[in-house]
Amino acid sequence: MKIVIFDMDGTLIDSKKDITSSINYVRKAHHNLPPLDESYIVEVINMPVRNLPELFYNTPIYLEADRTLFEEHYYEECVKNPYLYDGIIESLEALKALHVRLNVATNAPTIFAKRMLSHLHVSDHFDTIIGADSAGASKPDPRMLSLILAKYNGTHTKEKTWMVGDNSKDIEAARNISISSIFATWGFSTDGEADFIAHHPSHVLDIVEKIG
Repeated sequence: MKIVIFDMDGTLIDSKKDITSSINYVRKAHHNLPPLDESYIVEVINMPVRNLPELFYNTPIYLEADRTLFEEHYYEECVKNPYLYDGIIESLEALKALHVRLNVATNAPTIFAKRMLSHLHVSDHFDTIIGADSAGASKPDPRMLSLILAKYNGTHTKEKTWMVGDNSKDIEAARNISISSIFATWGFSTDGEADFIAHHPSHVLDIVEKIG
């Protein structure tokens, strides 16, 4: 059995416009702060170590009111502008044709992940779509990956299981559970270290196909 686990934002889909919109909505509504540039928000999200509430809202921790308002706004916003990266749908269909088991592990809440992937008509490609809230921890903690792999009754091996992501947290999560990692350069980040580097979604297919 071959298993591929995809990150979502910056790997399967480009969602930065809607993320930026909702962050700036909270900044204005609750803190009277000017809007942040989309490029800055993407840069911050992909930092290995960062304090998001401090960088986005000038608060040392997430205020519950900010979190609630963001989630209310983003629930409506998240399906306005996301799109699949070029080559994603073709690669997913080709992997499915090879009977590769596909999954999604994202640090976004599960409800948003399922809503967005359903909106983009690809949710049926995945055995599992799970967010950090469902696992009780965000990547690089490997709990999301562990929950996915448990559904396959321990039949996975490092050589035939891959985590695909555009962030160092994805790669570290793979390392923390001893599966192979593929760094996706077409998304929010352009370079990173992993077992494999993919410059296009079709390269994921190439990597998986080479393993017998």
